[in-house]
Amino acid sequence: MNRRTFLRAAAIGIGSAALAACGGGGGTTAPTQPPATLPPPTTAPTLAPVQPTPPPTAAPAPTAAPAGAVTNSLGITLPENAAPLEHQTFVVYFDITADFTSPNQMETIYKSGGFGSITNLTGDTLVRLNKDFQVQPAAALSWSSDETGKVWTFNLDPNLVWSDGTPVTAEDFVATFRYAADPKHAWDFAWYYSAPGAIKNWDKCVAGELPLEELGVTAKDKHTLVIETETPAPFLPAKLVYSEVLSAAKLKEYGSGLYTADPEKTISCGPYILKEFKPRERVVFEINPTYKGTNRPRIERVVQIAARPEAMFAGYQAGEVDRVTGEQLQTADNEIIARDPELSKQVRLTAGDFRTDYLFFDCQNPPFNDVRVRRAFSHIVDRDTLIRTIITPTQGIPAYSFLMPGFPASNSEGLKDIQRYDPERGRALLKEAGYEGGKGFPKLTLWLRNEPQIRQALAAAIAAAITQEYGIEVEVSNKDFKTFMDALNAKPTQIQFGMVSYGIDFLDPSNMLGVWLSTGRHNWFNKKFDEMVLSASESTDPNRIKVFQDAERLLCEEAPAVFIYHRTVADIYKPYVVGECFEPNIAGFSGLQWPGFTSMSDSLQTLYMSNEVTKYRKAPPR
Repeated sequence: MNRRTFLRAAAIGIGSAALAACGGGGGTTAPTQPPATLPPPTTAPTLAPVQPTPPPTAAPAPTAAPAGAVTNSLGITLPENAAPLEHQTFVVYFDITADFTSPNQMETIYKSGGFGSITNLTGDTLVRLNKDFQVQPAAALSWSSDETGKVWTFNLDPNLVWSDGTPVTAEDFVATFRYAADPKHAWDFAWYYSAPGAIKNWDKCVAGELPLEELGVTAKDKHTLVIETETPAPFLPAKLVYSEVLSAAKLKEYGSGLYTADPEKTISCGPYILKEFKPRERVVFEINPTYKGTNRPRIERVVQIAARPEAMFAGYQAGEVDRVTGEQLQTADNEIIARDPELSKQVRLTAGDFRTDYLFFDCQNPPFNDVRVRRAFSHIVDRDTLIRTIITPTQGIPAYSFLMPGFPASNSEGLKDIQRYDPERGRALLKEAGYEGGKGFPKLTLWLRNEPQIRQALAAAIAAAITQEYGIEVEVSNKDFKTFMDALNAKPTQIQFGMVSYGIDFLDPSNMLGVWLSTGRHNWFNKKFDEMVLSASESTDPNRIKVFQDAERLLCEEAPAVFIYHRTVADIYKPYVVGECFEPNIAGFSGLQWPGFTSMSDSLQTLYMSNEVTKYRKAPPR
């Protein structure tokens, strides 16, 4: 699998609607066509770097519940409209055809039950995200870096304990990271802690060139973890959502992290504990009564049922589950949803992996080495019409820049005018470049990366507009994934004109904008852009966000890409699945945002089943 197959592919490992694929992935998965009845989200304000506010160092003691109130196993009083405790069970599907070897992310990312599975519940991560994708304290209550920006100190929650009664210590995290870097383990996400912001000696340890004891993750004392990076990495806390802790004692006892998939062997320091693990049948988590952390859940049990994707929507309609994710829905399913007013109300949008689809060029050779030509192409894409007629408003929003609304440093509104739809302006630019009416312009082949019909139709519509408005002949060719990537990555590139997508690896603009560096996947070389992105990537100055925004403006103006649309994901939930996590976030999305129902998110603290559940369920789930 390609290195950057995180949010659509990473969703495989995190059981969320997104960190569905690392940046370069997503081209092989057929998208769904959600109902077109929902309005697109509003444009997000720019996110500034978030300074975490430490939560209480101990979970608050439960207060006396009002008479008749529902109180769960952790003593948490649920809202007044909560269903009885026996109904506080979240039931979902996972893919029966997908590998499912462990529910712990530090054991595996890509073999965790496929799209929609729920994992990463039994160990707290160092940090977690809220619905606005802002970094929050978790197992680490606070953190700081030294003046070099390369030595980070994390102060761990002293209240965390394993379910066997032993305390969680910094040594558990040291053992976890060493296990992830161990070449004998061959973690399928090991690239993640390489550059940018590589953990000190990470690559050499993964390659077996240095002993694991040389890894830049150490315990200063029982509750103080120190992580060193190769270069300044102000975004390191954001990367550390992938840090679900393993037990050092269990790793030593069993020799691997696979103990996490055995209910008889596993222990938990997270909100839930594994009770049943049958990869082709069922996976069940129950609330962990010994949990002492700050991510205290309302839901009592999580039940996952194995099914084939083509049968999932029918099961949802029959009341078998409470949710089906956008990745699990089929095109025909969404057509039914679109025609049904009640089902349409149950659709909830997420930002997925902040994936953007765009056109790109061979910027080193004619005709696209002329910025006027590239800019002309940036004015030919009628984004609003394409989304209304092909993509549908629940599957995407117009993109005039690379960073999607809600993503750190996003400036969608401020950059909107640069690549606006304006064929007349485009014709004038082509005339300036010597291609009036398309005269002398070579025939083009627009390469696609194994795209489904919906994006083939999108490409065909764009190609037709180029021909109609500019007099340039364009053929569309949908290549298989390997052929496309081999040609894209060739030096020099073998793709003159293409369409592709990119999604995040981690929540920092250095990750997304890094694809446009001279060392990135495309052959656009701009020294000023490189300097801005690289300096901001290593800067601890809060003004780094403004530098990223200036770099993205330069990217839009130089037009090595024409941004088409940002993908959104439309999940469907039963009306009784409620909670503050469904309130619109900073980008206007009202779904369960990435990283979903996991220890990496604070959504666990608000999601619950309302008393409406009894209208749909005849009996509590088994």
